[in-house]
Amino acid sequence: MNALLKSLVATQAGYGLTVLRIVAGVTFAAHGAQKLFGWFGGYGLEGVGQWMESIGLAPGYLMALLAGSAEFFGGVALIVGVLARPAAAVLALTMLVAIVSVHLANGFFMSSNGYEFALALLAISVAVLVEGAGKLSLDKRLAG
Repeated sequence: MNALLKSLVATQAGYGLTVLRIVAGVTFAAHGAQKLFGWFGGYGLEGVGQWMESIGLAPGYLMALLAGSAEFFGGVALIVGVLARPAAAVLALTMLVAIVSVHLANGFFMSSNGYEFALALLAISVAVLVEGAGKLSLDKRLAG
């Protein structure tokens, strides 16, 4: 295995990070499925695209596709624990954009559509980025 790939999949993290990774992965995948497929009460690409366009993220359809794909496929990668670091990097960036463009002006608390929840997901994503996928992951198996 080449050095770059080995550094991406290496992890010394334990079971605690594994739990965080899986719970965050399920959360991200569900939110991505809302955006991409309209599942779980979501609006699908058309609806999310129109909303993103209305808040200045244009072109809206493309932004919805990018955000939904990052959340869904990044979430699945976190659940399985494969290429968790690259997935976490993309998810952290996605949460940073969500915080700045949607939630920051509403304050901290979720009850006011604030950035509380997105910040928690950002923190988990950064932890996975730094520590790796944890003991129960395909990354751990790939690293040997």
